Amino acid sequence: MESPQTSGMGHGLAARYVGSTRSIFAPERTGAADTQLGMVLTFVAGAVNAGGFLAVGQYTSHMSGILSAMADNLALGALDLALLGCAALLPFVAGAGFSAVLINWGRRHHLDSPFALPLMLEAALLLGFGVLGWLAYPSPGLALAAVPLLCFLMGLQNATVTKISGARMRTTHVTGIVTDIGIELGKLAYWNRDGTLPKVSADRGKLRLLTLLLGSFFVGGVVGALGYSGLGFLFSVPLALLLILLAGPPLVAGAFAGTGQERQAG
Repeated sequence: MESPQTSGMGHGLAARYVGSTRSIFAPERTGAADTQLGMVLTFVAGAVNAGGFLAVGQYTSHMSGILSAMADNLALGALDLALLGCAALLPFVAGAGFSAVLINWGRRHHLDSPFALPLMLEAALLLGFGVLGWLAYPSPGLALAAVPLLCFLMGLQNATVTKISGARMRTTHVTGIVTDIGIELGKLAYWNRDGTLPKVSADRGKLRLLTLLLGSFFVGGVVGALGYSGLGFLFSVPLALLLILLAGPPLVAGAFAGTGQERQAG
């Protein structure tokens, strides 16, 4: 039989866990919340991008590369391949748009953590991708369905993080991250010889965050590639569970809080 002390410790840990996840999605941003959220999501994006490439033969978050390939194919007269690129570009845009719809719907309905809604949808779609891919493999039409789905997921996630961080972070691609790291390193190395001019100084906190995001994306890519090699399409299931553990508690806690307030009002 569980002792009251053990039960109290369990409830205390659960309360701390829920409180921590709710703070990650809080509208009032902190550096710690941005770091925690960014590292989890860049890890997931790196894993989906690398594992997805092994699964369907195409990266699904590099819209620059996809648009360039569409232009090349169009110039070479490969109209079919150029149109195929639209199956990646348009779902990415749709995913970003749907993120905005969900977040604004959550705000209008006074949800405690509206930013968690798109990530729960991403988790559900990742679960579907893993299970259906596992069941349908090696269907020839699998890649045709999987590429738009993964691009939709990446657009959904990138827009969510863009909105929650005030456009300070991107998680599905690292071009901007690497560029910003270079800028901060340049400012860090700058020699302020003239003391009469404003001092050029690097934002060390931003540099640390960007470096962590870059490392997290890389580690996620390694894990995603190894995961697909070992589990096949089911590699996406643990990623979906990670997102559920991150976004689920704030939504559930907010729902219970809303129910309690309605009862008190009634």
